Amino acid sequence: MMFTNRLTPTNLPSFLHLTFQKLSNKKLLSSSIFIQKLPEEQPHQANTLSFATLHSHSNLEQTKQNHALLIKTFETHFNYSQFSPLAQYNFLISSYIKNNQPGTAVNVYAYMRKNGTEVDNFTLPTILRACSQVLMSQLGAEIHGFAVKNGLDMDVFVSNALIQMYGECGSVESSRLVFDKMADRDIFSWSTMIRSCHKGRLFDEALELIRKMQFLEMRPSEVAMINMVNLFADIANIEMGKAIHACVMRNGKNEKLGVALATSLIDMYAKCGNLASAKRLFDGLDQRSVVSWTAMIAGYIRCRKFKDGTRLFVQMIEENVFPSEITMLSLIIECGFVGGLEMGKWLHAYMFRNGCSFSSALSTALIDMYGKCGEIGSAKALFDSEKRKDVVIYSAMISAYAQAHYIDEAFELFVQMRESQVGPNEMTVVGLLSLCAEAGALDLGKWIHAYIEKRGVGVDVVMKTAVMDMYAKCGDIHGAHRLFSEATS
Repeated sequence: MMFTNRLTPTNLPSFLHLTFQKLSNKKLLSSSIFIQKLPEEQPHQANTLSFATLHSHSNLEQTKQNHALLIKTFETHFNYSQFSPLAQYNFLISSYIKNNQPGTAVNVYAYMRKNGTEVDNFTLPTILRACSQVLMSQLGAEIHGFAVKNGLDMDVFVSNALIQMYGECGSVESSRLVFDKMADRDIFSWSTMIRSCHKGRLFDEALELIRKMQFLEMRPSEVAMINMVNLFADIANIEMGKAIHACVMRNGKNEKLGVALATSLIDMYAKCGNLASAKRLFDGLDQRSVVSWTAMIAGYIRCRKFKDGTRLFVQMIEENVFPSEITMLSLIIECGFVGGLEMGKWLHAYMFRNGCSFSSALSTALIDMYGKCGEIGSAKALFDSEKRKDVVIYSAMISAYAQAHYIDEAFELFVQMRESQVGPNEMTVVGLLSLCAEAGALDLGKWIHAYIEKRGVGVDVVMKTAVMDMYAKCGDIHGAHRLFSEATS
């Protein structure tokens, strides 16, 4: 196959064709469009496989019971289990993670290291997954160092887990370093690296990886194809998405699309504005997951078809498919994105009527939605009702004030935030700087700039740009030029 400098809908089908004979008799993954296959789901050493099989039947309560038994076993120095201590610890870590307890899994790992318990190439990918879930990049980097020191970094499963951990924690550069140093890469290495670049919005690098896969005649897995479709959705490249869709249909031997890939395609068509194709795919699904419904409803909202979105939401409830928190979060974010105030209010009322618990993430999304739609009163009422206010909620309310040009209220809230011992993040500071820029408030902008330097708030390209923009828009061209010179020197 000839290597091409540009990946196009014309040469993409030949790249994908090789994989479909392998996939046609295999049911596609039933994961959501937001989840990809994780390294620990791959085969591992024989001494841990039997324990992993046992784990698949363990809920959280059973996991806690096994944990207590393990502690009691070690305290009495008598081994009641046919499994080694390492296998038992691996079981606990994996089980806690699958029961949404990554913090507890991290504590088990810390106990292992403290007591000098052996760690193997099953332990590390599993605990790195926990680091990905709770964004503990510092611990992930420490585990990376441990792996290098003990020669475990050459294991493909460990390397794949490191790529994913760094990608989820926002360090695409570190992901790429691990990827580039791998002597042997499998399809999960490529798929995870593509996802990391996509998540970091390095779209050109992601496309380059797909080109290299094409050149090397790598057979893309279902997850790799889903990652590609999601990439094409976010860069609004409907032609590339159609190319994958066409290949699947031509080579699928008349089999129905799997839910995961179909949902990704629905999302791609909707984001590219082709609601007819998205709805046709949605209607053709034999089984619709809550993620499929979410993608279709979000597509209607994105295209400002609010009545169709409301109608489909009601239909979803009537078919006994109930929205998850991620569903509500996704739909509210879309309402804010397109200024769909009435739809946002309707969703807010639905949650209130049905006694849905308002997590910090949901409250923040609602405040942000109301702020973007100019409903400052509703945003403030929600903000005031929150008993525990973190930096994200404060930042959302400050951003709402900034968008409405309420400069006094924004700075009063910032002072209140500091008095509450809540430190600002990038979003908080950028919001205030943008407000100063629009209002021409140079003195306040300088005060924020001094605060950044004094308090050591993390400064990246976005914040540097916001500071320069503030100086320029407030008429201090010399200040803007000085900062530009410092940034480029």
